Amino acid sequence: MNETYKNAGVDIEAGDEVVKQIKPLVRSTFNSRVLTDIGLFGGFYDAKFDEYAHPILVSSTDGVGTKLKVAFLTNRHNTVGQCLVNHCVNDILCCGAKPLFFLDYFATGKLNPNIALDVISGFAIACKENECALIGGETAEMPSIYAEGEYDISGTIVGIVDKEKIIDGKKIKSGDILIGLPSSGLHTNGYSLARAVLLKNYNVDTYIEELGETLGESLLRIHKSYYKIIYNLIDKNLINGISHITGGGILGNTNRIIPNGLNLKVDWNSWQIPPIFRLIQRTGNITDEEMRKVFNLGIGMILVVDKYNVDIIRKEIGSNNTLIIGEVV
Repeated sequence: MNETYKNAGVDIEAGDEVVKQIKPLVRSTFNSRVLTDIGLFGGFYDAKFDEYAHPILVSSTDGVGTKLKVAFLTNRHNTVGQCLVNHCVNDILCCGAKPLFFLDYFATGKLNPNIALDVISGFAIACKENECALIGGETAEMPSIYAEGEYDISGTIVGIVDKEKIIDGKKIKSGDILIGLPSSGLHTNGYSLARAVLLKNYNVDTYIEELGETLGESLLRIHKSYYKIIYNLIDKNLINGISHITGGGILGNTNRIIPNGLNLKVDWNSWQIPPIFRLIQRTGNITDEEMRKVFNLGIGMILVVDKYNVDIIRKEIGSNNTLIIGEVV
């Protein structure tokens, strides 16, 4: 028998079928600045930004970590793509940037077109929600690299901010207030610890009264995007600093933007920690210190603001969606 690429584990026809099926999804994210269809060797984006005095491009790359393991266990693949886009959007939002375009990477051992379509449809959904174009990506089939039925995803986002409106924490001062924005759950961090603790005691399909849903549903909750919630506030120069609460928790991430000589004073009793985190802590007998280091504990993003702007900001976002969780000292 003659050896072929397909016999070696790479199915070009399956890859072509995926591209064919995702074209309408990808095109649905395009706007007038996208100058090319998918299929060329690069994505074209018109970078004439007359509305910006001094446009600065901001970029970020990320993945969703071992949250993918939960997707494999539940055979539910239509949410992790949204998590990835939203995570990347939030990262550049911390700099004051508006998302422009996104590029994805999907890699697997043996390509399952249905799974790939589910994941990539998630990219498209979130890109449209964040007013961002999905202008390119890569689908890689690599036999023996990934376990059967598994895959990995990553993404790169590019956004824009006027130089005068960059948010880098330099305006933060003593007396500034920390406004916490609620998370939807674990977002995309802490899953290695969460799985190690929970999956010894529960199945992903187990309905847990405390959560009001199955464990899998709770762990797969989509990483929340804060773009439409706070971008208007950024545009009005009402925010001195923003931290996206990912790996490292509230202190680890927010300290990245606090100027030397200042410190965070967090009131850990100022909000109610969501049930999923309490379940993890109780089941694994985890210390408060470890929980605070690993998880967002229900706070997905923190705005550092002048105390005189607090009421304006809370009115704009909605007081039910904001929590005063501390201050800068």
